[in-house]
Amino acid sequence: MELVVAMGIWLYDGAVPTTVRVVMLDYDFWFTIAEADGDLEPGESPELNEENRLYYVRHRSGWPAPDCQFWPDSPGFHTLAEAVADAEAVAPGPIVWQ
Repeated sequence: MELVVAMGIWLYDGAVPTTVRVVMLDYDFWFTIAEADGDLEPGESPELNEENRLYYVRHRSGWPAPDCQFWPDSPGFHTLAEAVADAEAVAPGPIVWQ
């Protein structure tokens, strides 16, 4: 399940509103990809938080859309605060959270 838990806007080139989303998943996205590709190390397991969730940042446009699969632009974070901090550190300008 993918759930947008925070959304903000930053201005690309100081003029173009650009959306950033923090998405909560009930699975470890990158573990799942590695598992599907056969790239897991022996004994490797998902790194979910206590609530069996992770938070990911999505900077690119095109999602959510019916024909677009979710793909994060970050590693998974155990807390929303960690994901928000990462989004703010990566964005080239301030993010106004909605």
